[in-house]
Amino acid sequence: MGDFLYMETTFEKELNKRILVLDGAMGTMIQRYKLQEFDFREGWFENHDKSLKGNNDLLSLTRPQIIKDIHAAYLEAGADILETNTFSGTWIAQADYNLEKYVYDINYYSAKIAKEVAEEFTKKDPYKPRFVAGSMGPTNRTASLSPDVNNPGFRAISYDQLVDAYKEQAKALIDGGVDILLVETVFDTLNAKAALFAIQEVFDELNKKIPIMVSGTITDASGRTLSGQTTEAFLVSLEHAPITSIGLNCALGAKQLRPYLQTLSSKANISVSAHPNAGLPNEFGEYDQSPNDMASQIEVFLKEGLLNIIGGCCGTSPDHIKAIAEIATKYSPRKQNELAYE
Repeated sequence: MGDFLYMETTFEKELNKRILVLDGAMGTMIQRYKLQEFDFREGWFENHDKSLKGNNDLLSLTRPQIIKDIHAAYLEAGADILETNTFSGTWIAQADYNLEKYVYDINYYSAKIAKEVAEEFTKKDPYKPRFVAGSMGPTNRTASLSPDVNNPGFRAISYDQLVDAYKEQAKALIDGGVDILLVETVFDTLNAKAALFAIQEVFDELNKKIPIMVSGTITDASGRTLSGQTTEAFLVSLEHAPITSIGLNCALGAKQLRPYLQTLSSKANISVSAHPNAGLPNEFGEYDQSPNDMASQIEVFLKEGLLNIIGGCCGTSPDHIKAIAEIATKYSPRKQNELAYE
């Protein structure tokens, strides 16, 4: 790390005052617009040689007003933190669409859109500052596991390639004005380590530092990540890094996530976050849990003092975030190094 002076950010100060609310799902909201292929192309990719429908990150370029409206809806609902529309914003993920050269634009403009909305809301109510977290997804490759059952030593991606991809993404997000970097939905801790190493390199090059959030995902009822780590092992693997919070998101609903959050809360000496799905998917892969049901399950976490940051992942909408935000105002944030359960 460089020798630059790091001052505590407004985000970190707010974490000590109250439970902060992260926004909900971007994909859930985009689906409501029933967008077609041309929505993902217009003004940028009309002559592109591959289908782009479903590559939601591109909408920050081709339909920025939609992304802006979704961000605004979450802030209206009571969210404190917006995630940028950049979950697949690395050249690794965009290579599936032959769009590697647009990665900087995707991240930069996504950050600018979110920041513009956040600043509008903060200006209306300066006592409730709104923040932008640059979403850095896990990519669609894993550095720890082989995709070929006949060749367990094979890797579809190298650590250095991941560092390269995350470094480009982090720089663009910071250039676009994010307040936080969120390494999220981590299913392979080696991927997360590459992201954190890349972020530190960007900090050194830019001579600045912003807070980092990390959020892992438990992939099944075993309570482990895809790369085989328990919640405690996930924490131990990453707590050496200069991160502001660690948490869990996706894969499970709030009720199923509780025991793993209890583990994190009892062991972590930094802030703890969660943004669970709206329950478990039904037979059609859709999420049925109502805002009130989800909020009542999350209230159990807050009563136990497990969390500093709470939000929603797959299947959540502004209605879910509104219900969660209303509950969050009733409770104090988790205290660091405080045993949260017996």
